[in-house]
Amino acid sequence: MSISKNDRPALILVDIQKGFDDINYWGGQRNNPDAEINAGKLLKLWRDNKLPLFHIQHCSSNPKSLLHDTKEGNEFKEITAPIDDEPVIKKNVNSAFIGTNLKEQLDNAKISTLVIIGLTTDHCISTTTRMAGNFGYNTFLVSDATATFNKKGLDGQNFSAELIHETALASLNEEFATVVTTDFLLENI
Repeated sequence: MSISKNDRPALILVDIQKGFDDINYWGGQRNNPDAEINAGKLLKLWRDNKLPLFHIQHCSSNPKSLLHDTKEGNEFKEITAPIDDEPVIKKNVNSAFIGTNLKEQLDNAKISTLVIIGLTTDHCISTTTRMAGNFGYNTFLVSDATATFNKKGLDGQNFSAELIHETALASLNEEFATVVTTDFLLENI
């Protein structure tokens, strides 16, 4: 699939929140430490080109979660924080489409191409990307502007963050989305 600014793609920034800075809370290991830097580059590109964008904020219903709206971890990271009247869509499940008006806003604006970035690859990124693909959006997922944490397997085996990230991307590529890099978008938008 190809992409250009003429497509008026929407940048969907998923859960780039301070709570994800506590690596031990989420598993003890994280991949792609430059994900937020790359997300910031893409956000600047979208702003400079006056393209549509949506900030997604996870507001956990669990009061003990770092992402609960009473916790500092719920706040957006400075590098990608919303400014002016940029839309913020609050969710409390993995998909940015469930319990929100994201699809309605996209459809009302006649947006058919999405670029998804943020945290975490195997949870909210994967779920949002799958739904975007199922809804028929021309969906791009940015591999180096997403990241995740290690996971414990059913038998206690530790799966590295990079393995979790790569398998999540492999499961999504060419079925729900086209997986691309930040540089690809910087060259094509």
